[in-house]
Amino acid sequence: MTDESAPKTHASLEIGINRAHPARMYDYYLGGTTNFDPDREAADAALTAFPTLRTTARENRAFLLRAVEHLARSGIRNFVDMDTGIPAPGRNTHHVAQAIRDDARVVYVDNDPIVLTLAQALLTSGPRGSTAYINADLRRPESITQHPELTRTPTTDEPVALLLVAILHFIPDDQNPLDLLRRLTGRLPSGSRPVISHATDDYDPQGWAGLVRAYADAGITVRPRSLHEVADLLGDREIEEPGVVPVSQWRPTGETHTDPALVSCYGAVARKT
Repeated sequence: MTDESAPKTHASLEIGINRAHPARMYDYYLGGTTNFDPDREAADAALTAFPTLRTTARENRAFLLRAVEHLARSGIRNFVDMDTGIPAPGRNTHHVAQAIRDDARVVYVDNDPIVLTLAQALLTSGPRGSTAYINADLRRPESITQHPELTRTPTTDEPVALLLVAILHFIPDDQNPLDLLRRLTGRLPSGSRPVISHATDDYDPQGWAGLVRAYADAGITVRPRSLHEVADLLGDREIEEPGVVPVSQWRPTGETHTDPALVSCYGAVARKT
């Protein structure tokens, strides 16, 4: 790991746990233990407004793993997992990708001090593949795209899967998520695959209005977007089948599918030409 990725001081860690953080709230929804009182309080308020939010988190996580498996089977071996969040035991991006392609290379990106202290769990790799961790902020795309780990770990001439899962709804309109996505993908080779999932209030506007207020009370901006708005984020990129759909309906496994209204999250895999 680079000096930039070195563990933070105790003081900076305290700053991180004294207020709610979306990644740790997500961990709480998934039944994890890497969360603190401010995270749980904010998450419980959000659950009061939208009670099936744990289902949203589970289906979103399942979408991520299915997308990684699909792309690895399609020949992609380079993955960049943006705002990766709290590591999940045994089921992170590199576990899935390297189970299919043992030479898969994965770069994780996040800026939460708690995630940083747990990054070592993300840096276990098979002998032919590799993993790396970048401490950086999505809102500063060039700090990611120009980082040595990004140019060193994935090969520069092969397609890259850029995983933006449950992230862009934390980017308000005035921060121009479309431009952030353009800057993140601009240097990627042809054939690269942006992968997004995004919260929506299409199915339950009232519930999501309450959820947005709960997050705002915790100092976190959430901007759910409609199906049309999510599709617009992908611009003119080719969108793989089955298109922009609820994450529970994106290449599902098994015969039973979760009702999209209980999930309220769209997912898609696009292709850079």
